Amino acid sequence: MKAALSLDLDNLWSYLKIRGDERWRSYPTYLPRLVPLVLQQLSRAGLRITFFIVGSDAERAENRTALERLARAGHDIGNHSHRHESWMHHYTTQEIRYELERSEQAIAQTTGVQPRGFRAPGFAISSAICTVLAERGYHYDASALPTFIGPLARAYYFRQSNLDDKQRHERAALFGEWRDGLRPNRPHNLDGLVEIPVTVMPGLRTPFHVSYLLYLAGYSRAAALAYFRSALTLCSLTKTMPSLLLHPLDFLGRGEAPGLEFFPGMQLDGDFKRSFVDDVLREYARRFDVVAMDEAYAEIARSLRGPSTPPSSAPEPALSE
Repeated sequence: MKAALSLDLDNLWSYLKIRGDERWRSYPTYLPRLVPLVLQQLSRAGLRITFFIVGSDAERAENRTALERLARAGHDIGNHSHRHESWMHHYTTQEIRYELERSEQAIAQTTGVQPRGFRAPGFAISSAICTVLAERGYHYDASALPTFIGPLARAYYFRQSNLDDKQRHERAALFGEWRDGLRPNRPHNLDGLVEIPVTVMPGLRTPFHVSYLLYLAGYSRAAALAYFRSALTLCSLTKTMPSLLLHPLDFLGRGEAPGLEFFPGMQLDGDFKRSFVDDVLREYARRFDVVAMDEAYAEIARSLRGPSTPPSSAPEPALSE
């Protein structure tokens, strides 16, 4: 059974921006340090994944070498918006088109890859976004997080932030709503696209992407891995293709991302986090055929649209990095 793996390449400035910290305007970056760490771990695990890149990062010279390395290593490239605003679902249709066009151009110019998959920042999904994605030839959206606990995560984030009323209103859908727990937990057709949700625990509908696992691991590494194994077992039993999500802060620990000490799990040592991610990836690959989102999409499309769908033309992994 195939399973998808992706990483949202949120940069230091984007976390500060969501929090309402004005230091984001200088676009501080950790990508030159982060990307080699991530590529090393993926090479060690023998995995090819999808990196969802923010267009503003692709435009900046200090990030280009790091982002070029992702494509040279054979990884799939997706679009994670241009300005990384979790209120993108409030944009007009014209604003959505402009946002996507700018990010596509920046990403293609830097990586040589035209993205055909999209994930919105903060899991902000809307019919208008999906409609514009379909118009622009995207194959899939991966913005849905079908859990009931999104508002709890948002409340925690707000408590750690200094947001005014306007900023809180803008971020009102950050991490989703209660009703998102009723969304399908399997890939499905949506507004002319294939929607590939970030998979949650079948039945319980609780998240198990790696940031949540690391939060648990801060209390008990064994319990966190047991929870992850239980989620994978339920995915197998229910024949739910899992789509596992990584974030940059899964690889960076205490003192390695100054300014983000407020984020859950940032009190953990970086070596501990990277070792834990190694364990997670090893277990994931032991149970499933782990692929990037473009390959997962090809498999899903065959299932949803029938055997006439062309096979994936995704390149073989290049694991020399």
